[in-house]
Amino acid sequence: MGLVAALVLSMSGYVWATMQGLVSGLVVADVIDKGGGEELPADGARDIMLVGLDSRTDANGKPLSKAMLKELRAGKNDGELNTDTLILLHIPNDGSKAVAISLPRDSYVDIPGFGQHKINSAYARGKAAERQRLQADGVTDTTEVEQRSNQEGAKTLLATVEALTGRTIDNFASINLMGFYDITKAIGGIDVCLNNAVSEIKSHADFPAGRQTISGADALAFVRQRHGLPRGDLDRVVRQQVFMAGLARKTLSAGTLSNPGKLNDLMDSIKKSVVLNKGWDIVDFARQMSGLTGGQIQFNTIPVGSLALRTPEDGAAVEVDPAEVRRFIAELSGEQTSDKAAGGDEDPAQITVNVLNAAGVDGLAATVSDDLVNEGFTQGRVDNAEARQITVVRHAPDEESKAKAVAAALGSNIATEPDSALASGEVTVLLGSDFSANGAMAGGGSQPQGKQAQQQEPAPPDQQGQDGQQGQTGGAGGDGAKPPITAKGVTCVN
Repeated sequence: MGLVAALVLSMSGYVWATMQGLVSGLVVADVIDKGGGEELPADGARDIMLVGLDSRTDANGKPLSKAMLKELRAGKNDGELNTDTLILLHIPNDGSKAVAISLPRDSYVDIPGFGQHKINSAYARGKAAERQRLQADGVTDTTEVEQRSNQEGAKTLLATVEALTGRTIDNFASINLMGFYDITKAIGGIDVCLNNAVSEIKSHADFPAGRQTISGADALAFVRQRHGLPRGDLDRVVRQQVFMAGLARKTLSAGTLSNPGKLNDLMDSIKKSVVLNKGWDIVDFARQMSGLTGGQIQFNTIPVGSLALRTPEDGAAVEVDPAEVRRFIAELSGEQTSDKAAGGDEDPAQITVNVLNAAGVDGLAATVSDDLVNEGFTQGRVDNAEARQITVVRHAPDEESKAKAVAAALGSNIATEPDSALASGEVTVLLGSDFSANGAMAGGGSQPQGKQAQQQEPAPPDQQGQDGQQGQTGGAGGDGAKPPITAKGVTCVN
């Protein structure tokens, strides 16, 4: 975001010359085969993958000095290169707004070629496999091995994100640990606000409550802390969102753009810590983005289920449903699902709907079943089921459109999945606790139902940000009462 914001500047005089110097000094990687040059993507929008790497090297793959590692307070290197910040940035062709969508690092997903694992390991798994191949082929130059294996790691991550989100990634940008340190110092710090004071030894996060300006190692600790937070990694995601919003806000400010020293320091920091995909004409991209302002950059988080999903190899993970993630992103992007895809061609009378109450709310299944009958569906079995959090509509094989018709009638973006035990024309609705939290047949479906990823209490009055925003958490499938985080004001968070 710092890179994007720095490019959305006046294209004349000193600033223009500085931009040219930046472009010529950037590190690029051949990680996207679909171009990413001057032409706008065919689907009418640009999707950019922004990645924060837990890396002890610079953008060129050279190890950081012991002195720098000590200054970063990054902790012991476990030998794995994880991607602890994953943000999908969606921008329409007119550049009128930007929607940044966080993917929690522990999301349990399918990694092409490696099976199901936490998404933050996709990069590391692809990199490790390529490193072994290069070494087996006799490549001994450590910098070359680092660069080429990083490239393959990025490709594995992009394939994973595309499979999860259904989006085609057009551009890629990564930043390492040193980048957070250098960039925040270059622009004079980032304004953040905390609901409560924190002191946590693993991340070295030690901050008072309220609004404050952070930079350098403190900025790194702010975005890395997850232990000691009420919602663990989800609160860290929100930390990252308000940090990125503050970074964009600060970089777009006149105080940065009119200060040659700050601008030069910013450009030097970006060159050392940022990697872009080869073929991305960022100057042309900046022209497309020239109308962007802080209030037009919004931050959200994908909907999630259980935060303690048991996995065979990876310990506790975050449950995600790819179908629901895709619908959520499509809705944020302003895309509409076709009537056929939503089950618009189905005759409700030909669909028998079983409704099972797995939410533990008395009478919920009967109420929902009656509502569906009133919509023209045929009533099936109405019963209780084993407790679950996530609502789902199950359908017979090759009859997804029937499940979508039922999901649409329920008034929200509910996930669908096949069930070989169901007969043709039969659908089963499993009502999870997420459904009862919003109320059955909530109507309209303007907000994604279920999987509420971001909820917290407002900050006390004396801990509100200057612009009156408080306690917001990124709007991931939220209840609509709290707007998403933007780069317009300072938001108080956990």
